[in-house]
Amino acid sequence: MTMRTPRPQSGHGPNGPLGPGTPTGPGRPPRSRKRWLQYGAVALISLALGVGIGSNGSSADAGTKATDDAEAGPRPTVTVTETTGDSTGKDKKEGPADHFSGEGEYVVGEDIEAGTYRTAGPEGGFGCYWERAKDASGEFGSIIANNNLQGPGRVTLHQGEYFKTNRCQEWKKVG
Repeated sequence: MTMRTPRPQSGHGPNGPLGPGTPTGPGRPPRSRKRWLQYGAVALISLALGVGIGSNGSSADAGTKATDDAEAGPRPTVTVTETTGDSTGKDKKEGPADHFSGEGEYVVGEDIEAGTYRTAGPEGGFGCYWERAKDASGEFGSIIANNNLQGPGRVTLHQGEYFKTNRCQEWKKVG
């Protein structure tokens, strides 16, 4: 006696009857609403950020922005002139100053005299920053020395250096 293994009949699979439209391959996971919610949330946040960045230059902020820019912008270099005591009334040759504003960039020997200067400290609550540099490149490597003062301070400047100062009271030569 020989035993035969029954073959599946058409319309039947190894796990039972197959209905019409039932996939025969590996199953596909159902589409997830969670994925669409994530994409939608990312798109909504991106849109809000874009609108926020784009409205930065709106006309409502224009007056405030112009005021802020005017306060933060560079200030003119101070040059001191002395009049001679002669009857012509002609001025002496302009020379470097021995005192200057606490806001700006100066070339030692051209704009201001070399020497030691003193400041009473910050003009406001953010501290007084000063920097001695070997050139005006603004590169980190050009800084010779710098400091943030919360009170009075002194600095000695040498011929040919660049001196930057921000938010400080007037600097006066003391030596």
